[in-house]
Amino acid sequence: MRSIKSFTLTLDELEFVHNGLARPESILAEKDGTLWTDDSRGSLTRIDPDGSMTTIGSIGGEPNGFALAADGNFYIPNIGDGSVYKMDRDGNHELFMSEIDGEPLGAPNYIWIDSKDRMWISVSSRAVPWFLSVNAPRPDGYIILVDEDGARIVADGIYFPNEVRMNADETYLYVAETMKARMIRYPVAPDGSLGEMEVFGPDGLGEGGYVDGFTFDADGNIWVTTIIRNGLGIITPDGDYHVVFEDVNQPALDAAVEAMDAGALSPELMFGCVGARVQFPVSVTFAGDDLKTVYLGSLAMPHLVTFRSPVAGAPMRHWQ
Repeated sequence: MRSIKSFTLTLDELEFVHNGLARPESILAEKDGTLWTDDSRGSLTRIDPDGSMTTIGSIGGEPNGFALAADGNFYIPNIGDGSVYKMDRDGNHELFMSEIDGEPLGAPNYIWIDSKDRMWISVSSRAVPWFLSVNAPRPDGYIILVDEDGARIVADGIYFPNEVRMNADETYLYVAETMKARMIRYPVAPDGSLGEMEVFGPDGLGEGGYVDGFTFDADGNIWVTTIIRNGLGIITPDGDYHVVFEDVNQPALDAAVEAMDAGALSPELMFGCVGARVQFPVSVTFAGDDLKTVYLGSLAMPHLVTFRSPVAGAPMRHWQ
């Protein structure tokens, strides 16, 4: 079997499925073949194994990286309105969190629930709206831990923390530090406190290589999306990085990076970076009976991207 380091795809090898979604930022796969994805028309869209789709909930705004808890409820950060919601499978929701230490959260982005039922929540920025911290990057993002002792900030000073996940033995918390275009990680103590931050893999994934979402496969490789390069790459456990595919709009990318360096990036310049075939991939999910079917979520496409992987994904907690 060829090394994962040589695994690449052409754009023609990608498939586009489940059309008609609205901002399908994050995807969650269940063992029975059901997919769930964010949908700004409501809260989530359920995609049944036969391909039929049902949008449920009424959170609206910008529901983002969500998680499925052991009790069957979803926890959904809304990066647009600064709150985290709890929602059941019928779409009934209630506010879970909107502040910490007496202050508004800011821009909650993603939630990860570990094997001990602890919740790790990334807040990309204290700025409202969140785009301010993309226009002029600043280290005002942080990580919240919610456990039996309540909610507390366990890491701070991060440049737009995006998705967060733990490795298989839960010894490290990995964070996509978007505005530094890199992956970082923190050692996790038994009480949930975090040790010193360290960079994992390259300290920067190239021009405009702003990593957004990521996931682990069964071999411990990290699959990362690079949003404005419209790409996907893999960081292996030894820290090597290679691109699986990209759909780069080079003139637009150059203009966006230049504007960002000058603190003058506009949404129009950012969204001008979409590729001809792939537009703003932001999350990676392994699915299927063998966990080798990969789906990519997006901020700009009305459908999902899919392909087959040579390696199975690491099973999510709710997969057990």
